[in-house]
Amino acid sequence: MKKDLFIKMYKDAFGNYELPLAFYYSKEPLSPPIKSRGCYMKDLNRCRKGEIISYDKDSIGCPGGKVYSGFSEVPPFIPDFVSYKERYKQQPEQVTQFIKALEMLDLSDQFLNFLPLSKVDNLDQIEGLIFFVTPDVLCGLSSWIFFDRNESDTISFPFGSGCSSIISQTVVENKKNGYRSFLGLLDPSVRPHFESNLLSLAIPMSRFKVILEHMDQSCIQGTPSWKKIKQRIEDEI
Repeated sequence: MKKDLFIKMYKDAFGNYELPLAFYYSKEPLSPPIKSRGCYMKDLNRCRKGEIISYDKDSIGCPGGKVYSGFSEVPPFIPDFVSYKERYKQQPEQVTQFIKALEMLDLSDQFLNFLPLSKVDNLDQIEGLIFFVTPDVLCGLSSWIFFDRNESDTISFPFGSGCSSIISQTVVENKKNGYRSFLGLLDPSVRPHFESNLLSLAIPMSRFKVILEHMDQSCIQGTPSWKKIKQRIEDEI
């Protein structure tokens, strides 16, 4: 899959707006694993500035982050913490059901790598792409993603931690060769680490390789309506 072709079409559509990040698992890290305290999603801002970052089962400090990255089993205290302390679910049982339904893979013997798209050698090796989107950019990406499908869950936004919506959902969907992409950064715990006007949109490789084939046919490639929005995106950069 041609990375340079996608970058060209992306820039044609969105101008100089930031490129997405890529992530994947490997037996060896792309860089020495970094120690992260609290929510490790905040470290993606370093990646947005050009760094390559890697984690393993010992370097992520957040217990939930370990679970949603496939690095550990669910600690017994997590359901009560999410329900009674964070108050994100009415009952602890809902937390247990949510995690079980994710069907996250056991990846505890691997490293999780994040890198700018410009530093990816081969798109075929990655799990998915992570876009950080304003409403206007989300408008364009949604138009492209829905171009070949009518199903309402083509873009899904299950409430959950930043790492569950960006990592877990994407990894499992890619494993299933599925078609869903995922909105994220809806969790109040992760939002303070990112700009107030941003959400994340994670596209698994199983979906990306399909929609790349018709990117040049969708409205983001030069229709009058899109040109107006593209200009506003560029004006706000």
